[in-house]
Amino acid sequence: MRYRTIGRDPATRRTVSVLGLGAITFGSAVDESTSFAILDRYVAAGGTFVDTANNYAFWLTGTRGGESESVLGRWRRSRGVGDEITIATKVGDRPVADGLSLDEVAKPSNVEGLAPAVIRRAALDSMERLGTDRLDLLYAHQDDMAVPQQDVVEAFAGLVADGSVGLLGVSNQWAWRVERARALAAAAGVPGYEVLQYQHSYLRRRSDTPGFRTVDGRPGNAGGDLLSYVRAHPELTLVAYSAVLGGAYARGGRPTDPDLDHAGTPTRLAALHRVAEEVGATAHQVVLAWLIGGEVPVVPLVGASSVAQLDESLAAVDLELTPRQRATLDAAH
Repeated sequence: MRYRTIGRDPATRRTVSVLGLGAITFGSAVDESTSFAILDRYVAAGGTFVDTANNYAFWLTGTRGGESESVLGRWRRSRGVGDEITIATKVGDRPVADGLSLDEVAKPSNVEGLAPAVIRRAALDSMERLGTDRLDLLYAHQDDMAVPQQDVVEAFAGLVADGSVGLLGVSNQWAWRVERARALAAAAGVPGYEVLQYQHSYLRRRSDTPGFRTVDGRPGNAGGDLLSYVRAHPELTLVAYSAVLGGAYARGGRPTDPDLDHAGTPTRLAALHRVAEEVGATAHQVVLAWLIGGEVPVVPLVGASSVAQLDESLAAVDLELTPRQRATLDAAH
């Protein structure tokens, strides 16, 4: 396994594995014993970065979520896991009632949001489910335009100040909103967002289709503006969810998402499969290696419903692409 440091403050920064494990379906689509087996294998391979959220996976369980955090908490306690494993979670997007669909949760009035009192209560609830007295990394899961950004910044910084949270992160917000929040934190001399989690993979998504809570694109997609922002701020860490498109690359690279249905997709798939054949790896593994070792290094998150699936992803950590192979992948449009 290889590692990188996230965060700048010696008191809160963490050394994490370059491949993260997404626990989104643990305790729901993936049962507890299988979840434990996957987590054990990940840690045995040197993995140290596990990702969850306080609303995972409400759409599979008919609840408000929390199943993933609860399974991770039971795993931590049963294995005696401590600070050697970094567990990241998120607040702001948990349904306000059981039984809400994904479409219903797309309405801001149906989720908890980012009011200061909600942020604090949600963080404490996550700590209880995870069985810890401090969250290693806490993300703002979605934006909340109804709350002044200054209030959100102060609420997150307050959790760091009292020792409840280590690092702060943000997910699924426009790049300009991230910059404004970080500027507000810097002006106040308080901790701000240092880790950015966005949807990012080798295949490029269209930016002109309606997205989650917006009619003018997808704030959760790591588009050119977000990547440019991270490139200009090397102190930031970019974490990629949906890094392997839910297994689409393993299915021959035929994604079903309409956002990927455009003229550039076949060209990039052809380049990807040429490189995969050349290095003797799967397309899935090449995508992960491309993300990990790129000009803007990315920490990809991978999900798994079996140990065998996880093993395929773990093998990508040791895959080194040559400059020529990277140029081939990057040049495809």
